[in-house]
Amino acid sequence: MAWWQQVLAVDAKFNAYRAPNNPSFKTQYIRRRSQLLRDSNRDEDSAALKSYLKNRIGLLQQRYGITVDQLSVKSRSASVRSASRLTAEGDSPRSMSRTALSLGSGQGPEAAPPAGGLVPTYRAEASKAIVGGTSIGENYAFSGVHHIFDQHADCVTMVKFGHNDAGLLACASLDGTLSICQVNQGQPRVTHTLRKHTAGVTAFDWSFTNDLLVSGSYDGHICLWETGTGECLRAVPDQSGAQVLSCLFHPLNSNWIVAGSSRGLVQVLNVSTGHYPRGGTSKVGGQVTALSFDVGGTILWVGDDRGVIQSFLFDLGSGGLRKGKRIVVNEGSPVTCLSARTWANREARDPMLLVSCACNALVLYRVIDKEGGLRLRRKFNVRHSSHPVRSTFCPLMSFRQGACIVSGSEDCGVCFLDVERDTRPLINKLQGHASPVIGVAFNYDESLLATSDATGLVIVWKRKQER
Repeated sequence: MAWWQQVLAVDAKFNAYRAPNNPSFKTQYIRRRSQLLRDSNRDEDSAALKSYLKNRIGLLQQRYGITVDQLSVKSRSASVRSASRLTAEGDSPRSMSRTALSLGSGQGPEAAPPAGGLVPTYRAEASKAIVGGTSIGENYAFSGVHHIFDQHADCVTMVKFGHNDAGLLACASLDGTLSICQVNQGQPRVTHTLRKHTAGVTAFDWSFTNDLLVSGSYDGHICLWETGTGECLRAVPDQSGAQVLSCLFHPLNSNWIVAGSSRGLVQVLNVSTGHYPRGGTSKVGGQVTALSFDVGGTILWVGDDRGVIQSFLFDLGSGGLRKGKRIVVNEGSPVTCLSARTWANREARDPMLLVSCACNALVLYRVIDKEGGLRLRRKFNVRHSSHPVRSTFCPLMSFRQGACIVSGSEDCGVCFLDVERDTRPLINKLQGHASPVIGVAFNYDESLLATSDATGLVIVWKRKQER
């Protein structure tokens, strides 16, 4: 993608928040941005572009008080329709009026989603055109292995790409180290090995701007790292002296970290002070094995080793937690991964929670209220009974027929599942590992998939390019 297209994509995402009562202005703004960017003829400097995009995103988020991931379904679909028509139809007054109508009127066959529908229907011709008319199975075909990393001596418990970065990858291992890798610039390589923990690393998370990384370990410490240098900025002990089994940044404020312990404590930590705020600690029935925020950072879901999910309401100002709803996934079966996502397409309105549970199941729930209540949507059979297998949503869901999730498996495969298929939901399975697949992660544009296994091997897969 050309540099100006990347910049335009960022502006298009926020376009619904510019002059919300004046759709014509929004259309003119994004059209003029497109013209100026294409006419500037700058040389493509990857470092300068990356810095510009980071600053641009930060300024837009500060101006409109909303993150990229927090954009509503309506604003995403409207802005993407606007941007796609800009490039497809040109700058004629006629095309401008059609775009303004699509942004402002809310009328037409695309305005009202079918009841319970999750994804664009098979009659959504515009959506099919954007992805080249290919099926969901074709979209998740892979051309082979891009690179194999073997720098870790024990199970790699988690892999995760940086936010809005196609090649920045981090890995956590039971050998007590983390590694930061660059996988799409020249020869893939390990840029930093992070050494501070004295026992296995159980979980980690990137800050929104990728300049910080937080990790938790069996050694009972939460570590904060500077990703540019690999330096450990702070190591904070768990306040009860327990093992740290899960951790993550708040999606809107990287000053807040939430960690879960082997003693059942859910703990909010202020990384600036290294202190646990009053009211930011609560207890659940089992060991806290998985955590996930909704995109707005107001609801926190906590999974434990007894097969229970407990929701909490998070106070952004104080870091306080208040218990919400409780649901039993499968009694006695550990919840090993939680992933929340608002499905941002024209016909999907409901936020979802994806749950990996060690009862040979991958479970999809619909979020039904503002306290994090859940209702079962689908359950899939995945080999998972004894390892901390993880799963994730495939990030590009706006213009697809069908919607895909991906999971590791104890049968050594990587499973791709279409949640809309009533029968035979498995659409692809990658076979390359020789031991149970634990971690799975897509980069933001789905060009690369990283998977890890119980022996410490990390495979980066390259997706076939759409024609």
